[in-house]
Parts: sequence; structure tokens; C-alpha cells
Amino acid sequence: MIGCDCATCRSDDPRDTRSRASILMTVHGGPTILVDTSPDLRAQALQHNLRRVDAILYTHSHADHVMGFDDVRRFNSLQREVIPCYGDRRTLGDLRRAFAYAFEDTPQQGGGIPRVVLFPVAGEFSIGAATFIPVPLLHGTREIYGYRVGNFAYLTDCSAIPDASWPLLQGVEVIILDALRERPHPTHFSIRESLEIVTRLAPERAFFTHMCHDLPHVPTCARLPEGVELAYDGLTFEISLRSDPPAAPGAAVAGGESQARG
Repeated sequence: MIGCDCATCRSDDPRDTRSRASILMTVHGGPTILVDTSPDLRAQALQHNLRRVDAILYTHSHADHVMGFDDVRRFNSLQREVIPCYGDRRTLGDLRRAFAYAFEDTPQQGGGIPRVVLFPVAGEFSIGAATFIPVPLLHGTREIYGYRVGNFAYLTDCSAIPDASWPLLQGVEVIILDALRERPHPTHFSIRESLEIVTRLAPERAFFTHMCHDLPHVPTCARLPEGVELAYDGLTFEISLRSDPPAAPGAAVAGGESQARG
């Protein structure tokens, strides 16, 4: 936290130094999929030697999840190809407004710009061997998306799971779940609320993300139940692309909504 001298902010444990929430999925023999382009994307990519992004999924369009969009252009350059981006229509519309220069009909002169195709998501869709199910969540009053793939679900920035979304999470074995702090918050789960979700879903492993500095890594993990821990930058684990979740209604829109030029 800027300007803070609390124990977490002064900690020399690298797990207490947290960049903005995002995950990277690497499918064996297949695509590399980024979830959200945080403002820390450049630093995250340098830190973890990220050299390829085949597709991007967006959970929603708040600044801490999209403002690294401009750094996508480096992957365009490395890969010499356009990158598909998936999300709900509101999120993709917000991207078009916030980064209008990347979507103008007149080609830009000078430096490169992100080159993407936007795919509005309405239900289950596949990227290579990975099949994704968007899971509608409430982030305060706004509906956003989490994603399920195989036995894994990623649910960040949420304060409620609508009744219709629970069946989409049936049988999940590994989950990443929003858990901001101990005290209640209007747009994020607290630790207690996240633990209630874990109890209901009964996954084998649960990782909490999007924590604020109220939650130091070691003391917090020490009092969490077995199989539950705080996520941290650089955490890696394996998931299975195979599971038997209920089929999600609808389908991803077949055509791209728009393409950034450059």
C-alpha cells in the first residue's frame, strides 16, 4: 500500500509483495492463456519471463484488470499475429472506449499498438484443448465473469455467487477465490465469506486472491483450514482440463466483434 508502514508493507517475505490479480494458464502442447491485463502486466511478464500469450480472457473492465492492455502489443510483435480477447459485451465495450486508438479505422503512425480480435462471450467456448465456462458473479451490483476450465475455477473480484451459477461450479477441485480482508466489503468477499464458499464447494485446494495489506501471508495461512491458503506472485500448480461440470447454456459468439489495427 502506498505510504504505509504496516507489518505487511514492511515485510521481507516476497509473498507479501503483491502485484495486481491475474493468472496465466499454460496448456501442455497448446495455448498460453492470460486472464486480465493488469497495470502490472509488463513487470509481471519480465519477472516470470513471459514470452507468449495466445489468448486473453477478461473478468471485467475495472482499471486494475485492464490497464495493462497496451503491453499486449509486445506479444503481437513477438508472435507476429493478432491475439483473441474474450469477455462480456460491457467489458469489451469499455476496452474499445479506454483504448480507442487501438480500434480506429485509420492506421496509427509511429509506435505499435495492440492488435486484437474481441469475442463477446455468451456461454461455453474453447481455446485449443481448453474448454471454458463463464461463471456469472456479482462484484457489488455489477455482473462480471469468473471462469471454469476442467476441474478448476477462477473467481476473483466477487461479493456474491448468483443461484444460477452454483451448478456451474459443481465438482470443482481447485479454486482461486476473492478474499479481500477480514472485515466485510460491499464488492469483495471477506475471508469468512470465502471460507463459506469453500465449505459449500468442498474443493481439494483453495487459494485466496485479491487480498489487501490487512492479510499478511504467513499469519493468515496459519489459521486457514487445511487445503486453503493465500495465493502469491509466482505460485504455480497443475489442473486437469477434464471434468464433468454441467453444460453451460449458450455459446461464445462465433465472430470477432472488432480488430485493433496497426
